[in-house]
Amino acid sequence: MSESETKPTGATRVCPWWMCYTFDNPLRRLVHQPGKLLGPYLRPGMTAMDVGCGMGYFSLGMARLVGESGRVIAVDLQQRMLDVLTKRAARAGVLSRIRTRRCSPDNIGVNEPVDFILSFWMVHEVADIPGLLEQLRAGLKPGGKCLIVEPRWHVRVPRFQSIIAAAEKAGFRLLAKPRVRFSRAALFE
Repeated sequence: MSESETKPTGATRVCPWWMCYTFDNPLRRLVHQPGKLLGPYLRPGMTAMDVGCGMGYFSLGMARLVGESGRVIAVDLQQRMLDVLTKRAARAGVLSRIRTRRCSPDNIGVNEPVDFILSFWMVHEVADIPGLLEQLRAGLKPGGKCLIVEPRWHVRVPRFQSIIAAAEKAGFRLLAKPRVRFSRAALFE
């Protein structure tokens, strides 16, 4: 696999904070229900990581699933996203379960092991996909799961296959390709 298959052309692509309101809104529950989508992978007491969490759509759902004894590490490149997530988590009553981390373009900045990792609609924005996947793999507890979901309109089949290949090269084992509306998804262990 060549670098061009796993790296977007140019610099890291970052979804601007204001654009997130177009898909991170109450209508999204009709398409992506966090409890239904992530419920099979999360249990009370687990530690989960939401990489590229944006304004927290899935982080809030994950916090409900891991319960009061669990924890969600919400990671994003943009402080403004994390600020909005913090306000939403406080309103939802789950702020004590969520820790935010601002990452850099080449380092997610999380050094503790987690049971589950979600990367929803963001891997295609990363300049060094193999590097990201190696970091995710290194942070996953033995037997832990990682769900990578990419938007169909940005990530065609060959590109998604290259992401799967990079994940396998990083040490992940593909378990399934769950169905997620408007997306391509891969579940790894």
